[in-house]
Amino acid sequence: MAAGTHDWEGDGLLEGFDGRARAERIALLEQLAGEGVHVDELREAVREGRLAALSAELLLGGPAHLSARAVAQQSGLDLDLLLGLRRANGTPVSDPDAPLFNDTDLELSNLTAELTRSGLSPEQIQDTGRVMASALRPLADAMTSVISELSYAPNLSESELSARFREQVERFGPFIGPLLEANIALHLRAAVRDAAIAAAEEASGAQLPGTRQVTVAFADLVGFTRLGEELPPDELERVASRLGALTSELLHPPVRLVKTIGDAVMLASPEPAALIDATLELVEAADAAGAAFPQLRAGIASGTAVARAGDWFGRPVNLASRLTALARAGSVLATRDVRDGDAAGRHRWSEAGVRRIRGVPEPVPLYRVRRQRG
Repeated sequence: MAAGTHDWEGDGLLEGFDGRARAERIALLEQLAGEGVHVDELREAVREGRLAALSAELLLGGPAHLSARAVAQQSGLDLDLLLGLRRANGTPVSDPDAPLFNDTDLELSNLTAELTRSGLSPEQIQDTGRVMASALRPLADAMTSVISELSYAPNLSESELSARFREQVERFGPFIGPLLEANIALHLRAAVRDAAIAAAEEASGAQLPGTRQVTVAFADLVGFTRLGEELPPDELERVASRLGALTSELLHPPVRLVKTIGDAVMLASPEPAALIDATLELVEAADAAGAAFPQLRAGIASGTAVARAGDWFGRPVNLASRLTALARAGSVLATRDVRDGDAAGRHRWSEAGVRRIRGVPEPVPLYRVRRQRG
């Protein structure tokens, strides 16, 4: 679209603007149109209130000009797989012929097509894509918060805010790829090491691929549902985010943060004693925060589980989750397997009764674990 030739007023994109603000809105629209943004995308950005961000978005792949069908044809990727990956990524596409994809989307589809040709199944690709989406969206949100803080100032005009957003994306964009690559390599090394150990163990037994002995813990914020009725959503989100940050700061190998689930975190370790230490330290850290942070409660279980796409599935996972719901605020409940795994006797144990646990056929003896005195 040639700059300066479009009837922006006729498109309803100047409604509510007059004087200097109107002139700046026109200049911004002309700039974006000159950079290749289609008028339909400009309308959508205005409707959603994100016109000021559109210039920065262009740095992250250019304007949207390709449909899902065109991307599938150009990359050689199956259209159903492409649409399935977008659903798994939390960005579904309802119309495969709408121009919603940019050059970065095409590049990603080219890489995905290469993966299918290298032997990965559609199911494996979608499982991996789903995990990547759940991990990368919080990271993108955190980066965006930083960019917003650096860009925003009171009384900025729309065009000034647009320029600031673009400036910060230009400034930090080159770091994103190298940072992600280095961090994923760090975690991949640990995961490959774990898989190799598991393969050696499986060579001497009849376990399913990926099945291994693991100790799992869940810790959740006490009273989080009630807290949701008292705090505004942004403050509630900060409380949940603080739990994830606190957990990451406290953990040391071989204990690993598997995932955060709203108001809870899931930890795993091949060594029961190390996981007990980490869980107790996490609960104590929440207690030490006082009234500024809710207490935690936790449950720990050991057993064989299956590792899939960065997560764990099996009896100890389900059992640890259910024990968490039974634990009192500020306490840690565990199964007999966990207690027996504390071979060095580094912790104090007390009986916490025998309970019927949903999904477990036999009653389960429970134990409360604390640090040794002195």
